[in-house]
Amino acid sequence: MKQVIERIQAPTPKFFKTLRNIGLVLAAISTAIITAPVALPAVVVTIAGYVAVASSMISAVSQAAKEGE
Repeated sequence: MKQVIERIQAPTPKFFKTLRNIGLVLAAISTAIITAPVALPAVVVTIAGYVAVASSMISAVSQAAKEGE
């Protein structure tokens, strides 16, 4: 467990910082679509759900990337 915490706190390479930020933006947009107060087609909501999960995973994996490996 200690190794995981150290890995997440280690400096993140520039590419993965950019990828993490893109993932966070996609997660925010898809969450806004899912929780929209207007009626949207089911296909749009379903795709937004998949994008939310995928972008969250991209952000998590990008945060765990470590310089020098």
